[in-house]
Amino acid sequence: MPELPDVVVYLEALDRFVVGRELRKIRVVGISLLKSFDPPVSAAEGRTVVGTRRLGKRLVLEMDGPDDLFLVIHLMVSGRLRWRDQTGAKPPGKIGLAAFDFDHGTLVLTEASKRKRASLWLVGGTDALIEQHDRGGVEPLEADETAFREALTTRNRTLKRALCDPSTFSGIGNAYSDEILFHAGLSPVQRTGNLDDDEIARLFEATRTTLVDWTDRHRQTVGDGFPDKVTAFHEEMAVHGKFGQSCPVCGVPVQRIVYADNEVNYCAGCQTGGKVLADRSLSRLLKDDWPRSIEDLED
Repeated sequence: MPELPDVVVYLEALDRFVVGRELRKIRVVGISLLKSFDPPVSAAEGRTVVGTRRLGKRLVLEMDGPDDLFLVIHLMVSGRLRWRDQTGAKPPGKIGLAAFDFDHGTLVLTEASKRKRASLWLVGGTDALIEQHDRGGVEPLEADETAFREALTTRNRTLKRALCDPSTFSGIGNAYSDEILFHAGLSPVQRTGNLDDDEIARLFEATRTTLVDWTDRHRQTVGDGFPDKVTAFHEEMAVHGKFGQSCPVCGVPVQRIVYADNEVNYCAGCQTGGKVLADRSLSRLLKDDWPRSIEDLED
């Protein structure tokens, strides 16, 4: 699922490619994609994109006009945006969900999954945009340590769930939370209510440095182009997607917790004092405080 670093780089590319351009036509071909009907999505046609913003993992395109119209896109797990330098470019085969035609090219929305979860809304008014799509989480790169601590410790829950909950922190998901917890040296199942001041400070710093580092990495990869290889798995990551591979710090094989459709990767040597977290022994804990799937975090 595209998370804060990925969404930021997507939006920066949209700033370059479509802001200041007229959206001539919206072609929705995936019947499950469109989630709103009033105003109709056609109301955005013939308008100019005047800005972009991020709400959690949602991408927002602001349209010109007196009625404050916003196109909102949530890519979920497998949704991706692609730019084609051809006006009227056809969305690809089974994975194409929509196309947004501009005078100089087409923005195509795809989803390479049988389970179609990507969503598109047209929202009228800033108040409605915030009410319907702002999950209320603290912006992790804008909050100071005090605000970060307050958000983190409002409820006593596992660190993994706290970081991924969009009502707690905005834009963090499964991939980057694994990396954040690794760099903070903290167990994914440690409870927020058991953290001392030093651990909170480490987590705060690891959150900021991890998100900034990966945003910068993606910017360098994309350059002046459009992101075309957005993925949750990167060779340079320390633990996410690295089950069985050696930890880059201590050399211990990366471990994982699997629960339903969700998987958490961690280093026992760096994060849990050498203890391997067995799924079965944690089942009671996970039942109470673990999403059954990555998608559950957005439901």
